[in-house]
Amino acid sequence: MKRLRKFVERIVEAIFTLSGGITTLAILLIIIFLFKEGLGLFNNPAVEKGYALCVNSTNPIKAGHPLSPQQIKQIFDSEITNWEEVGGRDEEIMIFRFDEIFNLYSDEELGENYEFLPQKLDDVIAQNPNIIAFIPEKYIPSGELNSQVVTLHTPLIKPSDFFGGKEWLPTATPAPLYGALPLVLGTLWVSLFAILIALPLGLGVAIYLSELAGENTRKILKPTIELLAGIPSVVYGFFGLVVLVPLIQKTLHLPVGETAFAGSLILSIMALPTIITVAEDAMRNTPRTMREASLALGATPWQTIYKVILPYSASGIIAAVVLGVGRAIGETMAVLMVTGNAAVMPHSLFEPVRTIPATIAAELGEAPAGGVHYQSLFLLGVILFAMTMIINLSVEFISKRQIGKGM
Repeated sequence: MKRLRKFVERIVEAIFTLSGGITTLAILLIIIFLFKEGLGLFNNPAVEKGYALCVNSTNPIKAGHPLSPQQIKQIFDSEITNWEEVGGRDEEIMIFRFDEIFNLYSDEELGENYEFLPQKLDDVIAQNPNIIAFIPEKYIPSGELNSQVVTLHTPLIKPSDFFGGKEWLPTATPAPLYGALPLVLGTLWVSLFAILIALPLGLGVAIYLSELAGENTRKILKPTIELLAGIPSVVYGFFGLVVLVPLIQKTLHLPVGETAFAGSLILSIMALPTIITVAEDAMRNTPRTMREASLALGATPWQTIYKVILPYSASGIIAAVVLGVGRAIGETMAVLMVTGNAAVMPHSLFEPVRTIPATIAAELGEAPAGGVHYQSLFLLGVILFAMTMIINLSVEFISKRQIGKGM
């Protein structure tokens, strides 16, 4: 009988060890895949893949003055209209897009299989010294035809363009912009204010349930609060869109109600059940003898809560904060519905913003697998992973310091 029991225990122990190893390996593989896909972004040129920018060979911009993605966008948006603004001659920039060639020449002139298309492009570029043409690489004039056409050197996407860029326009042509700064700040902006709202409210409710509420009141409120954690995020988002957004717009006299403030309110409501439940459980685990000793020494109930219960349950409260922050930073659908989904630099809490999870959810389905846009979204996932890891490590460090102080 003892041998059978030991054998079963070893089997169970082996199963637990194996499951733990498989889980750890799966997490490591996910992290490796995430970084592998994301960091591949920096191996791609700034111009849309398969296309190139061409200028006349007499244009001095071709030598030593590579255009940045921002400059290319400004040129094709007519924000930069003179070559002198980007280091060239003082002459107006002529923008030429590939489809314009079909307005200049007939199908007969271009050929049945477009065999004369490179020649016609060469003619257009040769006749216009101030031109910048955005054309497919396969139609770039080559060989003898290439006398007047120079392909501009387009640098690879740099980490500074991604992490420090202020514009997120992944579908822009000819140079998509992958500036993640507005998304990072939008995520932090919404999450920070959500925690600032949810933490004092959640901690107050946890103190009430643990120390002040009667047993009957607690039996009713505790399951009700825990039930709120099971409501799908899309329901919270719909509630925010129908109720909170119009209320915020009307009360604060804003042009739109879909703002960072609306997102913070929804996230604070969603984080409250987690914070309340975990913090209340931590407080109730405070030994009864510590409460009685504090009261016996003449401390008031509030002094006991502040001086004894809160310090003793600090690690549990910190865990509640971590879970609340994780819920806020990683939330997708509710934030997508109420924040306006605008990838712009946030300057106020009452402006539309876009968060990293919302961006990934909204754009991943439209991004071609393995493409530049696809890789940029994975790199956003790397940033989200790094943010969460930093928060967890910071809380772990704070928790260890508190334990070292005897709390």
